[in-house]
Amino acid sequence: MVLTRLLAGLLALVLTACASTSGAAPGVDPGTQTEAATAQRVEYRLDTGDQLRIIVFGEEELSGEFVVDSSGGVSLPLIGQVDAEGLTLREFEGAVRQALQEGYLNDPRVNAEVLNFRPYYILGEVQEPGEYPYNSGLTVMNAVATAGGFTYRANTRVVYIKRAGSTRELEFTLTPETTVNPGDTVRVAERFF
Repeated sequence: MVLTRLLAGLLALVLTACASTSGAAPGVDPGTQTEAATAQRVEYRLDTGDQLRIIVFGEEELSGEFVVDSSGGVSLPLIGQVDAEGLTLREFEGAVRQALQEGYLNDPRVNAEVLNFRPYYILGEVQEPGEYPYNSGLTVMNAVATAGGFTYRANTRVVYIKRAGSTRELEFTLTPETTVNPGDTVRVAERFF
């Protein structure tokens, strides 16, 4: 009877422990997963180098493909330069809509989408460091694969990322969920033996 209760108690303890960690991937710090999930939910902000398709419904001559220039703006027909740097797509659409309403169109309907994101950069202990085109959902592991893989000296446990617009590098535990954003600089450090 005592042995049965002891075994039942141990089984309950094991099941409770398994249930509390079932959300985390094996070998991944749950805090890292939360950080990666939060990074994925952040709304994209426009910056220099993004290529946009802007459609003003019913106004073909005002629609087209445009690039955010080095000053952070987009030069549009009729209304000229519209600031885009740091804005979300919805905020940028609102700015274009407002500029068109100021003496040009009564009720403009504007839609914008990113055709090509600004590139990301990867350096350090990869076979082919350099600038690469960004694809939606990019992870560090994908970026490393695009750069020819790790060198034999690479530290495959951590990676350093300087986010676009930031002045400092952050250290991340390298997991399959570690994300890269457009404009980021990823550095793979050398491991210490």
